[in-house]
Amino acid sequence: MDERTSGARSTLPIISSVIGCLLLAIAFTYKWGGDSTVRIVDALVFAAFGSYAAACSAVAARASHGRNRTAWTTMALALAAWTAGELTRALYTLVLRPVFPSPADFLYLAFVVLVSVAFVQFPAEPTRGSRVRLLCDALVAALALFLVLWVAVLGNVYQATRVDTVMQGRALLYPLFILVIFVAAVVFVARSGTGNSVVMWLLMAAVTLMAFSGVSFAFLQGADRYHPGHLTSIGWVLGMSCFGAAALLSRRPRPPTPPTTVPQSSIALWVPYVPLLIAGTIGPALGFTGVLQIGVPVLMALICLRQVLSGLENRRLLAAAADQALRDPLTGLANRTLFQDRLAHVMALRRRDDRAVAVVSLDLDDFKLINDSMGHPAADSLLIRVGERIAGCIRPGDTVARVGGDEFALLLESGVDEAHLVCERVIASFDTPFTIDGHEILMRPSAGMAVTSPADSDVAPDELVRRADIAMYFAKRSRNSTVQTFSADMTLLDPRAEEVPNGVDTRSVGSGAAQVRLLGELRRTIDRGGLDMVYQPKLDLNTGRIAGVEALLRWPHPRLKVLRPAAFLPLILRHGLMRPVTDLVFNKVLNDAARWLSMGMEVPVAVNLFAPLLRDVQLPDVICSVLQERDLPARLLTIEITEDMVLDEVGRVTGVLQRLRDDGIRISIDDFGSGYSAFSYLRDLPIDEVKLDRHFIASVASEERAAAVVSAVIELNHNLGITVVAEGVEDAETAAWLREHGCDIGQGYFFGRPVSADEIPRLVAQQAPQRP
Repeated sequence: MDERTSGARSTLPIISSVIGCLLLAIAFTYKWGGDSTVRIVDALVFAAFGSYAAACSAVAARASHGRNRTAWTTMALALAAWTAGELTRALYTLVLRPVFPSPADFLYLAFVVLVSVAFVQFPAEPTRGSRVRLLCDALVAALALFLVLWVAVLGNVYQATRVDTVMQGRALLYPLFILVIFVAAVVFVARSGTGNSVVMWLLMAAVTLMAFSGVSFAFLQGADRYHPGHLTSIGWVLGMSCFGAAALLSRRPRPPTPPTTVPQSSIALWVPYVPLLIAGTIGPALGFTGVLQIGVPVLMALICLRQVLSGLENRRLLAAAADQALRDPLTGLANRTLFQDRLAHVMALRRRDDRAVAVVSLDLDDFKLINDSMGHPAADSLLIRVGERIAGCIRPGDTVARVGGDEFALLLESGVDEAHLVCERVIASFDTPFTIDGHEILMRPSAGMAVTSPADSDVAPDELVRRADIAMYFAKRSRNSTVQTFSADMTLLDPRAEEVPNGVDTRSVGSGAAQVRLLGELRRTIDRGGLDMVYQPKLDLNTGRIAGVEALLRWPHPRLKVLRPAAFLPLILRHGLMRPVTDLVFNKVLNDAARWLSMGMEVPVAVNLFAPLLRDVQLPDVICSVLQERDLPARLLTIEITEDMVLDEVGRVTGVLQRLRDDGIRISIDDFGSGYSAFSYLRDLPIDEVKLDRHFIASVASEERAAAVVSAVIELNHNLGITVVAEGVEDAETAAWLREHGCDIGQGYFFGRPVSADEIPRLVAQQAPQRP
């Protein structure tokens, strides 16, 4: 059912009840049908309107959730009790003889108690004690108002008319009961805010009308002027109509309101004490003499003043505590809780008016290095400066929050273009170095952005944050210095990876929860030595025989099948697992090489090494030690390094590579030509072999320019005494061209796929000179 249909169904009963009230007022005014008919109508019509209000409240309870459902359920029970009381009154009025107290009076009392409980359920108070305090405030204020009415009007009326005690007690119960409800409603209105003002004021109107009729009934009963069908009793009928209208209208969706922890209105602080102040000032002035006539009012005024001041002070403290709870204590920016609340509010508004929302995730690159090298105080000072700089770049109405150690988040209510401008302004602000402890520090953030689109009508706030985080990690892994916008094909995998796991959906591997799970599984697999090695043959292009093998890492995952390195190498690099994985790989590879050697087969094996490990000056000693433990000649081991991983660290790694080469270990540059190749490597690095990247040689048989470049690279390496290996050879034409132009070794699916260690001896034994 849409909102218009629901509104129409709510409006029709409301209009009908209003028309009924008008007809009843006319009937009472002109006494349609005579006194006997009016007496019967007076006895039954209130029960009919009470039934209507109770049914509407039951409908509202069914459509509500949480404490609103409890409140409307209690309201329905209260109105049902009032209806039962009216039916009981009709029975005693029309059939039996009126008595006091009658069962109807107890049902009215139940109505008063239940309505008061219902009202104190509506305000968004944080604790049960707060609701009890509301009820106490209502009782105090109602008794004070009753005393004022007694001193001002009712006492004189009852003394003048000398109504008997039974009738007097029965008449006084009505104003006392109704006043309790009235004050509870006033407190409810003061503390409920503006979330659903129409419903709130209809409930207020309901109890006000009932209070008017109750007080009028007491006054007229005391003056012996009340009779069935008196026009003042219309207030009860109108009150029931307002109850019903409020219940029906409460089913309409409310406009979203931002979460608040402290009420903003000050009315609720002094409203409960106004009746007490009146009772303590006007009452003594009329009934006391002498010193009491002055002292009691002053005392009551001071009590009320003290309570109001105490309430204001408590509110100030609560506001300060609430603000601190929603702010990051270091930077003063919004914290994760406030950011999520504002995001939820903005997303709720978006569903109503289709506004665009952007979430930006920022993470400081290499912040851990600041902590480790300069200490936590300097790192904290840097975070404060970063927060100030980001806050200075955003627009009024945008939100910036610190959501983690060095993680910040932005909430921008704008489209992609405007959000990009804000992000670029933030990133550009980092071009100016930060001055910390006298040192200039240049920091760079990785930024990812997710923007709602028309197709994402039901996207959840948490999902938008997750997308921004994925885009940020993508930017960090790709070393992108600009903001990266989320797209559906993004994953948390390394965006530079060329391969993905066979048969595996990378998005399932790349989700946040899946990454955490995958990392835990990877750690356990490494601890248990569960990673496997496969070996791809390398053929001598002149003889056609196996010249060696390259060791390739595989993860036999129980759930995702066999994963290739592209699926989990980013986790290894990101979470400090390079050393244990390297130890595992060397142990497995050298054990296999030693087993082949014991079978009489010298099979050279190439192993890829993480470039950061080349900084370790102890690395040559460690590798030589493991070779000696297995009595393996160093010439059987080739260390492969990737050119784009050492581009900025040539000076550091040269010494380590030279020591390895001096020990007899061969050094190979892997993926040569995959990026911006530095030919200075061929001059400066102590290398024995260059592996031409598969994309570099893919078109040599079909494109003259590609053939000329590769031919020149082969000749240049031969002039330097460097062996040339072509990897990724997929067809006979490429293999023939490489052989013709002097390439030494070929590797690829055309020559053989990776196989297990047990298959290598069979391939070597069966290998005979052949021409592909």
